[in-house]
This record gives sequence, structure tokens and C-alpha cells, in this order.
Amino acid sequence: MTRGPTRHLVAVMLLASLSVLAGRDASAQGAPAGTVRVMVGVPAGGVVDPYARLVGEHMAATLGRTVIVENKPGANGNIAAQMVVDAPADGSLIWLGTQSMTEINPSAYPKLRWSMKDFVPIIKGVEAPLVLVTHPSIPARTLPELIAYLKSNPKIGYASFSPGTPSHFLGSQMNERFGLDMAHIPYKGSGPQINDMVAGHVAVGFSQLGSTTQHIAAGKLNAIAVTSAARSTFLPDVPTLKELGHADFTTTIWFGMFVRAGTPEPLVTAYVTAAKAAHADPGVKSALQKMGFHVTAQTGPQVLDDILAQGERWARLIKATGFTAD
Repeated sequence: MTRGPTRHLVAVMLLASLSVLAGRDASAQGAPAGTVRVMVGVPAGGVVDPYARLVGEHMAATLGRTVIVENKPGANGNIAAQMVVDAPADGSLIWLGTQSMTEINPSAYPKLRWSMKDFVPIIKGVEAPLVLVTHPSIPARTLPELIAYLKSNPKIGYASFSPGTPSHFLGSQMNERFGLDMAHIPYKGSGPQINDMVAGHVAVGFSQLGSTTQHIAAGKLNAIAVTSAARSTFLPDVPTLKELGHADFTTTIWFGMFVRAGTPEPLVTAYVTAAKAAHADPGVKSALQKMGFHVTAQTGPQVLDDILAQGERWARLIKATGFTAD
């Protein structure tokens, strides 16, 4: 007959179990006792939603709490942001903010009832350049060739994945820089934008990297240039607009998480710890990279400082174009 474990072995096993539980409790210390809701200001689909769900699921395991992702689309994320600002500063709501929501909305929406100073950053998680793409029906493979073609065909429009986003304003910048007259054709998300571009309904546009790489690889879209400061590892053969002599076109989109200002510091610390763990997880990181993202996982007060600085840049461009979301 096989003998059961000795008292010493039982004690060791018990101590090991308590150690695991204590580690989880320590990582969750300061987290709210109830459900945490991540407010996403865009419809399900695209690339924002899967990012929120990947990171939120991992954070739930770290915090030992239920984390639910809720889509609250409208006004380019303003509805979701306002819900967080209007809620108690108890950490029960997290806002999924993006580059356009945080840097552009405060200037594009004159009647906005919130500002970035109403939020504390948890993490600026991922970023990616935009890609200037064309439908294969346009016989241009370089930026000079594209400009020449567009000047000869002035009725061609450009697609953006939403008005008031970099894909909108960069197209406007192209018009001004190169003396073009492309009409702006806005869409409600990167999915509809790319679907119409692949179908040839709109032939030019600045699109999100994660939405286009598969179509570029399949020859359904042509990549002309990317908007990052350096070439993207996902499209190493595609030049940057900066290296083509247009450094002021440089920008990246990014996604991150925020809580309402005034949230107790222990809660913020718990969320930052959980968010950093999520972005460092090999499985999560690999999934995000497959979506076309560079995982930056930036935390600390510098995140908000960068947002406010970039906001000044976009404010000048918005003023120059006369755009207003209202």
C-alpha cells in the first residue's frame, strides 16, 4: 500500500499554496472589490476592441477581479470618456483612450465637457503608424508618382476611418502641401474604410497598419509610405514620409487606458501594475504584434505630458483647416 504524504510534505504544500494566494492578493491590493468596466468608445470590430479585450482579460487575472469591456460608441470616444468623468473616482470605470480621442478631440469638439486633465493615465500600451495606401487601379508606386497622378485626376477622393482623426487631417495636409483637391470621404471605422478601398470605391487613404497589412501582402492595396519616424518592422520596404522629405507628416496612432482624476493612488498603482503585466505577457504581446502594433507599455506622468504637447500640434492643424466636429 502506498503511504500518504508526511506531515512535513503537507506543511510544505500548504505553505506553497498560501504563497501563491498571497502573491495574487499583493498584486490585487488596492483594486476595487467589484467589477471593473473598460469603456470603449467605438463599435465592436476594428482593432480597438480586440486590444481592450486582450489586455482586459489579462488584467482581470492579475487583479483577481472581473473586468468587462463595454462598447459605448459615439462622438469619436467622447461618450465613453464622459461616462468615466461623470462616474465616481473609485476605479470602477476605465476609459480606453486613443490618439485621436485624447490629442485631437479637445480641439475638434468646441463644446466638449471634459479635458485630459480629468484623467490619470494607466498605460499607453501600443502604437503604430498610419499607411498611405492606394487601390491597384492607380498606376503609382511612389509618392511622386501618386502626386502626379492625383494632379491629373483631381476628382479622386481620399478615405479616412473617421472625421477628426489623423487619417482625415493628413489627407488635408496632402492637399495643402502638394496643391491637390481631393475630397474627404469619411467612414465610421477602419473596417468600412478598408472594405471600400479594397473594393475600389475610394482609391486613396491613410489607414491603420493592422487593417491593411494583409491586403498589402495580397496585392489588394499598394503601400506608398508610412507616417512613423522610422520604417515599420511590419513593412520594412515601405519608406516613411519623413525620409521622403515630409517630416511634419510624422505621427502614430496609439491605444491606452485611463481612470478619472482623483482615483485613489493605490487603485492607480494596482491598475498600472496589472496593465504592465498584460503587455509584457508573451502571449498577449505576440497577439498585439500580429495586429500590427508595436508594444510600448509607457507609464507615468510623461504619458499625459506627451498627449498635451501633441494636442497643441493638432490644435494648430485643426484651426488651419477650419474643422469642427460640432
